[in-house]
Amino acid sequence: MQDAEDLLAHERTYHAFNMLIRWSMAVLGAGILWLALWFASPAGFWGATITGLVVFILAYVFLIRKEERQPLDPWAPGR
Repeated sequence: MQDAEDLLAHERTYHAFNMLIRWSMAVLGAGILWLALWFASPAGFWGATITGLVVFILAYVFLIRKEERQPLDPWAPGR
């Protein structure tokens, strides 16, 4: 029984680390794009802000949303 509890604790830790990395990728990617568009292109502040928000929303949809809904139990159906 102890092995199953250890495995579940490991799975929770891995899930938390995985979510931290995914959120970091989304924020850093959108932030770098926003800064690059604002300062190094003729897009300006509003063009960069709108593009950055769109990229962040896409990153959330494709990187974060599916992983947040995964069950922590490795033996759960649909995993």
